[in-house]
Amino acid sequence: MKQYLKNHEWQIIEEGFDSHLNRVSESIFSLGNGHMGQRANFEETYTGDTHQGTYIAGVYYPDKTRVGWWKNGYPEYFAKVLNAPFWIGIQINIAGQELDLAKCKVENFRRVLDMKQGLLSRSFEATFADGKKVAVNAQRFCSMADGEVGAIKYSITALNFSSSSKITLAIDADVVNKDSNYDEKFWDRVYEEAQMGWAIVNAQTKKTFFQVCTGMEYRFESGGQKAGGKVFTNTKDKYADNLVEMELKQGVELTIYKYAAILSSENHPKEKIVKNCLAKIDATAKKGFQQLLNDHAAVWAHKWEECDITIDGDIAAQQGIRFNIFQLMQTYTGDDPRLNIGPKGFTGEKYGGSTYWDTEAYCLPFYLGTSDPSVARQLLIYRYKHLPKAIENAKKLGFKDGAAFYPFVTMNGEECHNEWEITFEEIHRTSAMAYAMRDYVEYTGDKNYFVDYGLEVLIGISRFWAQRVNWSADKNKYVILGVTGPNEYENNVNNNWYTNYLAAWTLRFTQEAIDYTKNADAAKYKALTEKLNFNEAKETAKWADIVSKMYYAEDKTRGIYLQQDGFLDKELINVADLPAEDRPLNQKWSWDRILRSCFIKQADVLQCIYLFEDDFTKEQIKKNFDFYEPMTVHESSLSPCVHVILASKLGYKEKAYEMYLRTSRLDLDDYNNDTEDGCHITSMAGTWMSIVKGFGGMRIRDGKLYFSPYIPEHWNSYSFRIEFRGRVLKVKVAKEKTEVILESGDHLSIVLNDKEVSL
Repeated sequence: MKQYLKNHEWQIIEEGFDSHLNRVSESIFSLGNGHMGQRANFEETYTGDTHQGTYIAGVYYPDKTRVGWWKNGYPEYFAKVLNAPFWIGIQINIAGQELDLAKCKVENFRRVLDMKQGLLSRSFEATFADGKKVAVNAQRFCSMADGEVGAIKYSITALNFSSSSKITLAIDADVVNKDSNYDEKFWDRVYEEAQMGWAIVNAQTKKTFFQVCTGMEYRFESGGQKAGGKVFTNTKDKYADNLVEMELKQGVELTIYKYAAILSSENHPKEKIVKNCLAKIDATAKKGFQQLLNDHAAVWAHKWEECDITIDGDIAAQQGIRFNIFQLMQTYTGDDPRLNIGPKGFTGEKYGGSTYWDTEAYCLPFYLGTSDPSVARQLLIYRYKHLPKAIENAKKLGFKDGAAFYPFVTMNGEECHNEWEITFEEIHRTSAMAYAMRDYVEYTGDKNYFVDYGLEVLIGISRFWAQRVNWSADKNKYVILGVTGPNEYENNVNNNWYTNYLAAWTLRFTQEAIDYTKNADAAKYKALTEKLNFNEAKETAKWADIVSKMYYAEDKTRGIYLQQDGFLDKELINVADLPAEDRPLNQKWSWDRILRSCFIKQADVLQCIYLFEDDFTKEQIKKNFDFYEPMTVHESSLSPCVHVILASKLGYKEKAYEMYLRTSRLDLDDYNNDTEDGCHITSMAGTWMSIVKGFGGMRIRDGKLYFSPYIPEHWNSYSFRIEFRGRVLKVKVAKEKTEVILESGDHLSIVLNDKEVSL
């Protein structure tokens, strides 16, 4: 772990500059607004170790990935988010010396992310080789009030000299991705122009032909008064800048305001994108930095009213949950149905920036509990619109008759993951779409979603499962062979318990949706059966047979469900017995060694028990938790939160708190030594669930809210807010009592600690 950040309720604070931690900080201090994002790169030149990253939602590149004829059905490309034009650059040259923290002596360095208003600040003093010393204070944000706008306030003061300076304000689209082969570049020039006071660059992606037009204007102030200098304009391929020559006077602060507009052809016609960008940047600059910041901060104030969680008595825990909520809210806003949530959000390029099953399994509950139902509904409709592609994906693999196989990784509904054991074996993900519908209907009561969208998806998924199982004469059961469960440290296994359970549940759930739709709107149901050529009697009879005869591996002696056939053939060793130098396994062990071990990346059996908790007795949950948790290394960011929730139910309060800190501070403390690649955005929703479902004990059963809260030993209190079926509830848990307040909406009955209460 790297515990170098200061604890604060509302801020992430880094004091002192350590170049070895720079990439980690670039991830943690990233900014976004749902439409674009920016890693915490420095505005000025930095020749040290850095991962430059600017990202635009929905802009991607289909990298070649086909590997040969023997893998029929293999994806044709690996989709990845592209490093987009760099808009923050402000190069400072003083008397022929470049301001570069890799070359200057750096003192009093301080970087602060103010989560309350979404503002990144940085200050430092730098001494050049000739002894000249400057002080810098910089602020920037990506506007939540206007998703196409970013703004910077950059102030520099000469502390012990007066001298001429050259300040370059640039837009640079000549960028590369971190994982580019041989520095391959993905942008072609379309247009660039620079005039006094502004510059613009329009670039287009290769293959996908997205255009991103980036414009900038700037203003100078010296000693609080408008200032200027001699201006030179410059353009070259995919680049434009203004170079301003002016005097730096000792002790007089020079402030540079840089305003940027970043427009995508996803939202603007290509023939108008340059014109629209120029108009946007002009209007933005006229507003000025402070008004833009006020508008941006007002949006954040509203969002925090909706989703804040307070913790009294544990600053590290408080900082952790707010950091997770902050990153989630600046990654996805729900106002564009074409967008989804990448595992790294706008903080890095790992995992290609694509959509995974993480959205349905982890993120949806957060947005259901903290936002208007329309936000979560957008996530479901995103998958509904991709149903034709899911059917196409299944057809490529030999499935037929409208079977739908949702992709593990996608940008547009096509499968675009390039690892065999993930692409073809981790098939459990397609039922995550079904479970997301269950979550949505339970929270909102909106069963008509089945009628309008959901049932069509469920039938496609159920057709997939009906064809993916096969009958085992030996077991006299249906089995599912050759899969990978959520625990990716076991590949190509048979009868993964999680996968088998989810398949059978999906078939049952689809039958429930059929029954509801037939009763709610017989005409729509009839039209749907005709559209899908759905023979209800024949197909549902097959599904019922599968459900009644599904095979589940178990060890009746221990009273546990087995991860898969043959799990007990492994040498069973606890993580506590591993040498510390062996962790994390995925960075220290060979893949062969990992696959043969008993160690679990993330829960399979426990994940399923968490999803379907009411299907199991407390004794069953305890036996399985006690068996599997000691073998779990939690090297998936999605793992700890599940353990918080189950440990809380079992009364393992110390374990629950340990896992809460792990999930809430996974990136802040860099638990898995991988934060430099970007933050773990999708798992951050698990941190919210850890408090609400774990410590708060919130459940929904038969349309009613249940709470069974407790408080970690050294906390004084905590509180959270829940949106539920048109109501807003505030739950505050203290040592002496729990308060549940109905803040808005009609009266409601809940169950609190097994007692029904009317609000």
